[in-house]
Amino acid sequence: APRPEAAGPLQDAELRAALDVLQCYDLHSIVEEWFIEVLQTDLQVYIAPEFWNCIGQYENTAEEPQCAALLLDAFSLLKCRLEPYLNSLELLEQWTKAGLLLGTGAQSLQEKVYTMFKAILFFSTTKSFQEMIQQFYSRTFRIYMRQWKKGEDGTNEWESSMSETEQESDPEEGGGEGQLCAGCSSKREQCWCPEAMEQFQQLNDILRRLNLLERVSADAVTTILHRMIEERMEQRCRGEYEHSFLNEFQEWIEKVIGWLSRVFLQDGPLAQSSPEASSTLKRWRCHVQRFFYRIYASMRIEELFSIIRDFPESKPAVEDLKFCLERTNQRQQLLSSLKSALEMRLLHPGVNTSDIITLYISAIKALRELDPSMVILEVACEPIRKYLRTREDTVRQIVAGLTGDAEGSGDLANELSKADPVTLENGQESDDDISEPGDWVPDPVDADPGKSSSKRRSSDIISLLVSIYGSKDLFINEYRTLLADRLLHQFNYSAER
Repeated sequence: APRPEAAGPLQDAELRAALDVLQCYDLHSIVEEWFIEVLQTDLQVYIAPEFWNCIGQYENTAEEPQCAALLLDAFSLLKCRLEPYLNSLELLEQWTKAGLLLGTGAQSLQEKVYTMFKAILFFSTTKSFQEMIQQFYSRTFRIYMRQWKKGEDGTNEWESSMSETEQESDPEEGGGEGQLCAGCSSKREQCWCPEAMEQFQQLNDILRRLNLLERVSADAVTTILHRMIEERMEQRCRGEYEHSFLNEFQEWIEKVIGWLSRVFLQDGPLAQSSPEASSTLKRWRCHVQRFFYRIYASMRIEELFSIIRDFPESKPAVEDLKFCLERTNQRQQLLSSLKSALEMRLLHPGVNTSDIITLYISAIKALRELDPSMVILEVACEPIRKYLRTREDTVRQIVAGLTGDAEGSGDLANELSKADPVTLENGQESDDDISEPGDWVPDPVDADPGKSSSKRRSSDIISLLVSIYGSKDLFINEYRTLLADRLLHQFNYSAER
């Protein structure tokens, strides 16, 4: 059925006179209920079907600029249909505050109306609509990140903002496809970046007016941010362990926050300083930073075996991972991933015992840097210790490393040459014997409560290797045999060895 044409707007005086009549007959209490019922009927019968018919035209539209225009037209029509109700809502709210109308319950009329908008219009959205929103916000995000407003220096509003690294990896540099705009991916003479950003602002204003911004765009924005952070991280960070990327990504996140402010905040200085606007921006800033920390930590956790192998050159990557782990709850993920990687890539018959010991030494150094409590080392490297106990030549390789007879034994020889390697026996020192009480740091929750915290924290490489068997006797006997053999074959005096 065609939508009936609304009568012309009534003057405030006429509305107030009608309200007075209702009050005379004690019917003013049902005004809000009547308003809700009329709005619900209009939404279900006319407004919602009309809106979704407009959105349905998207399936027959191939060009992205046309899709963006269609999306804006559909929401502009929706706003046009709902604007009279919003104006009436403001008037009813004024009357309620003035005591002329009775409230309909604990929930305000405004909350009921906005909830009805979301429930009737967007309770179940179509796949094409989700794709439409995703494409629109993804494109405007790319345009914003590539181009920004210069403003003060008077240059063109739309200037390329690509960094050198982005330019090197971007396909528009060069011939052929190099004539495409970096933002909208159209030919440069057909660039619609300014129009896209104008449509972007108009759509956000409409959604904000209808209180539908979060309902319509939040999922798309979240997905876009997640994907863009992952893509940028893969491009910039994967396999690069010798540099820290935290500061670089913090600068990039600030640009992302600028785009988010265009989505969720109104234009003008008053909107920026309002408590609600500040709260919204702060919440999304936390979301973006949490996305980054979690994704970055997950990537480094996947690469932790290689990071350990390359330590100490990979120390910046270890420090970045430590920073992220302090802000996320991913210790268990790290432990599971590292134990699995060690078992698959290291603990099998094809790897020499000396190579296993060498990587274990690197793990001690790297994981001590990552977790000074040494809990991660204790838990994640337990499979290495168990596996080394099954190798017949483990003791021989460790002793050879201590005496400098094995290849790549410099780490062990250096440890042995230390004047006073720190080892603690049970009963020598307790966790309470700390010079400064303020320096005490509790163990993580996944620490073994049956083991001494101070002993775990201060154990050196040699003591950790010797403790593989739980007894020093094997190493003492092997060391005595090796030393005796060396003395018997020494034909000149050399105190160094």
